[in-house]
Amino acid sequence: MPWGEAARVVRLEDCGPVRPFPVRSGRRFAPGWWWSATTGRLVHYGSGVMRTQVMLLDRDPSVMTMACRPVELSWRGSEGTVVSHAPHLMARFSDGGGLLLDCAGRGKISPRLAHRADVMAAVGWQYRVTSPPEPVVAANLGWLSGYRHPRYRNTALMEEAVQVFARPRPLIEGARDLGDTIRVLPALFHALWTGALSAPLNDPLHEQVTVTAGPGEWASA
Repeated sequence: MPWGEAARVVRLEDCGPVRPFPVRSGRRFAPGWWWSATTGRLVHYGSGVMRTQVMLLDRDPSVMTMACRPVELSWRGSEGTVVSHAPHLMARFSDGGGLLLDCAGRGKISPRLAHRADVMAAVGWQYRVTSPPEPVVAANLGWLSGYRHPRYRNTALMEEAVQVFARPRPLIEGARDLGDTIRVLPALFHALWTGALSAPLNDPLHEQVTVTAGPGEWASA
C-alpha cells in the first residue's frame, strides 16, 4: 500500500510488530512489554534503549497512542535496489500528526541509519533518530514511572499539593505538610510523572529535591 494512503487509513497503533525481536544470549535486556499509562495497553519493545524511548513517549502529554514496529517501508535506493526499513516505534499526537522513531545507542549515528533518516524525513510524518537521555535523567524517570498507574492519583490531595508547592520547596517538607508521608509520597511521585509537579531531573531524586507546582522546563525532556 502506498505510504500516503496507509498513513491516512490504517490504525498503525493497533498493529503488532512486523518483525520479531530476537533474544540474544548474554544481552542484559531482552524483549519485553511496557504498560502504557497513556493508552492503558501493553507496548512491545525489543531492547533497553527502546524501552527508555517508550517510557519517554508514555510521559509526553502530546502523545495519544504508540506502537512498536507496526509498519515496514520499502523504496528503491540510488542503485535501483529495493531497500526496506521498519522504524522501531510510532506515536500519534493529539493534533492528529504522527511520529516514526528509531532508537540509537550513545555513540554516533551510523551512516546507514543517517541515510534512513534522510529517506524517512520525506514520508510525511515526523521522523526522529533518538539517543538515550543522560543516565541520571533516565534513572529519575524510571523511578517516577513506577508511579505512573492511575491508582496513585489523588485529586483532592493534588489540589492541596499545588498550594503547598506554589513556591519551590524540598519534597519531604511539602509531603509532611500534606499529611502521612507513606500515603502522600506515592501521589506526589505520580504528580511528578504527569507534570502536575516538577523537579530537576539532572540530579538524583531524593527527599530534599526542590519541587514546585506545574510541569516546569523538564516536562518536555
